[in-house]
Amino acid sequence: MTRLKASPVIFHIAAWLLFMSFPLLFMNQGKSISGISTSGFYYLQFCLVYIIIFYVHTYWLIPKYVLRKNYLMYSVALFSLFALVYYVKPFDDLVSQNRMPPSQKPPPNSDYRKMPPPPPHDEQMRKSTSEQFDITSSFIFIMVIGLGTALQSIKQWQLSEKRALLAETEKANAELSFLKAQINPHFLYNTLNNIYTLCLIDSENAANSIMKLSNIMRYVTDESDSDFVPLEDEVQCISDFIALQKLRLGKKVSLSYTIEGDIVKHRIAPLILMTFVENVFKYGLSNHIDSKIELLIKIEDEKITFLSRNQIFKHKKINDRKSIGLENTKKRLAYLYENEHNLSITNDGEFFTVLLVLRSK
Repeated sequence: MTRLKASPVIFHIAAWLLFMSFPLLFMNQGKSISGISTSGFYYLQFCLVYIIIFYVHTYWLIPKYVLRKNYLMYSVALFSLFALVYYVKPFDDLVSQNRMPPSQKPPPNSDYRKMPPPPPHDEQMRKSTSEQFDITSSFIFIMVIGLGTALQSIKQWQLSEKRALLAETEKANAELSFLKAQINPHFLYNTLNNIYTLCLIDSENAANSIMKLSNIMRYVTDESDSDFVPLEDEVQCISDFIALQKLRLGKKVSLSYTIEGDIVKHRIAPLILMTFVENVFKYGLSNHIDSKIELLIKIEDEKITFLSRNQIFKHKKINDRKSIGLENTKKRLAYLYENEHNLSITNDGEFFTVLLVLRSK
């Protein structure tokens, strides 16, 4: 891990050493060691200017302005950096100092612009040099800015790929956990027992119940890997589930199941409502106490509202499986309906209420 983290640092050091070696090629042409050393200040200035510009632009301006889409401030800051290069002329200063005779070179720590005026011929040539546009310095500036932009673009692309891969992995894990928690063995056991009883008494509802159970299993296994399915398929699965639950409901249960609006031409994430529906029947029923269950699915133009309310019985403890189912549903909502849903779960001691409002797809 340490080796992998050190790789970018080594890459930066190697790149800057390569960059700093190019000016030495110009400074070393026909010069002695002592002649080269007198231009050291301007060589250091040349290197530092572009190193500072690179890191300020790459790791401050781009994250602060470009990634936040504040392009006006970014343009102002970029123009300011260019103005600095235009004023300093790091490459021209380096080359002109290197070409001056040793007798005319200023001390390394002084500004040659403040030195006594050179001979007329040299003064005219220096004036021409200082007034001309430093094309090389500007070109190096553009190259440094371009490299920084490319480096940040690659970094953001890698982060996006990593986020997408992580999101897909979390989605797959959430869906797998959701399905494991959703297919309640007790529901299958009770339903099959009820159907068995219907078969023994030769009830006409037996075949219909088997078909409803088959439809639920097909929907759970075939549609669960899709991001979105027709809302009418989801509602049909819920209706079949409720119809099978009614086989075991006694007279002490008051059930209200309402669908308002047109369910056609709307789409929803599959099984997103089933955790709440299943929990209603698992924790909202009692064999000895009158209980009330309310389920509502309301469809508007671009909005789907789901409401479930059931009584709370103190003798029924909420197990870990319910918590897992709710957490998985929250994860799926966060992934599939980011900033497009509102989930409210309340427990007032008497009723457990779930209100889910999400945008229709």
